[in-house]
Amino acid sequence: MKKKITIAIDGFSSTGKSTIAKLLAKKYNYIYVDTGAMYRAVTLYAKQNNFVGKDFLDKEELISSLKNVSLSFCFNADLGFAEMFLNGINVEKEIRTLEISQLVSKVSAISEVRKKLVAEQQIMGEDSGVVMDGRDIGTVVFPNADVKLYMTASADKRATRRYKELIDRGDKVDFKDILFNVEERDRIDSTREDSPLMKAADAIGFDNSDMGINEQLERICALVDRKL
Repeated sequence: MKKKITIAIDGFSSTGKSTIAKLLAKKYNYIYVDTGAMYRAVTLYAKQNNFVGKDFLDKEELISSLKNVSLSFCFNADLGFAEMFLNGINVEKEIRTLEISQLVSKVSAISEVRKKLVAEQQIMGEDSGVVMDGRDIGTVVFPNADVKLYMTASADKRATRRYKELIDRGDKVDFKDILFNVEERDRIDSTREDSPLMKAADAIGFDNSDMGINEQLERICALVDRKL
């Protein structure tokens, strides 16, 4: 039997981290943890309770309410992946809106939020056999991960992907708003004080600006197979 390893995928928003992570988890029969969904769920909770909005953030109220936030993943066999549940309610659709995308970097920059979620993520992956994607997996959550990838793509390419995804879902969005959101999230995620987005020293850089899913998966699986 092959040993099980930990695969950490970090990178900018809309680089396809989650798509690749899901495919890797399916191929190797690993657990997949979408850490971005966890931060989005906390952001949704903050929005629902009027702790965050476009022009405000009630940081102290959110911090004091974190004890009331319960997050879990539940596998949906029809979809083929685990959906995000917030306090027992499926919020997979609600957390993928542009509005949540515009707010999530504010919430994820809060140290207390990161501390709570990092602890939960480390528990989820403590037995290896896990694929986890996010912003600080290879640097903070699993600094000793066996395979570390750092995914990038041009802001325009990423905004185009995100725009198509939302349009296909039926959302009414403007491309300029999507591009602004992508660039603003890059800025906030890369400059925040707590666990900023950065490439781990031993991570493999992976620019997929002009690469399809199949080519990406083939190249990454070759890396994983060598480690296995």
